Amino acid sequence: MNRLLEVMRRLRAPDGCPWDREQTHASLRPYLLEEAAEAVDALSESDALEVVSELGDVLLQVAFHAVIAEESGEYDYDAIEHAIVEKLIRRHPHVFADVEVTGSADVLRNWEAIKAVERAGKPERRPAERVPAALGALARAQKVQEALEAAPIDSTRDVTDAASLADALEGLVAKSRALGLDAEIILRDRVAARVRAAVAEGG
Repeated sequence: MNRLLEVMRRLRAPDGCPWDREQTHASLRPYLLEEAAEAVDALSESDALEVVSELGDVLLQVAFHAVIAEESGEYDYDAIEHAIVEKLIRRHPHVFADVEVTGSADVLRNWEAIKAVERAGKPERRPAERVPAALGALARAQKVQEALEAAPIDSTRDVTDAASLADALEGLVAKSRALGLDAEIILRDRVAARVRAAVAEGG
């Protein structure tokens, strides 16, 4: 990681790259979203070389933000690393402390309880408000439904306009939840397969 940070500092230096020097936390937001999505695509294809490349692009975004923040004195990479290491240790007391669990369900319950303690003292936000707005629409709909513990939606009526289409999509997301599936990943995989088939057919 140190070498990557050194490269980013060089790119951001007065005699570095004009484009890299112009970037801010705000201007880099779309790139972080895009690189994360491309990494998900690469993992879906199970192409090791592509996965390495795309995860590197995600890591670049972390380094980029760290160096920008370092320049202004907000924080640095060490602070980012320290925060995630401490969080992992804190949220895994069954590994790093003496809490006992019998399976992943216990782990998830403990995780949520620890998160609740961490949020104590911070400005109160409803569970649905904590779902990132930048998620894909299907992924966000599923997370919001889970946060609201929403009941299944009847999406059987005919789709005749935007409102009824939205109802139908929400209903399908609810159905995927009921099946223990991830609507975003399922649709991503289906679209990827369709693209591969079209390419194979010369489309």
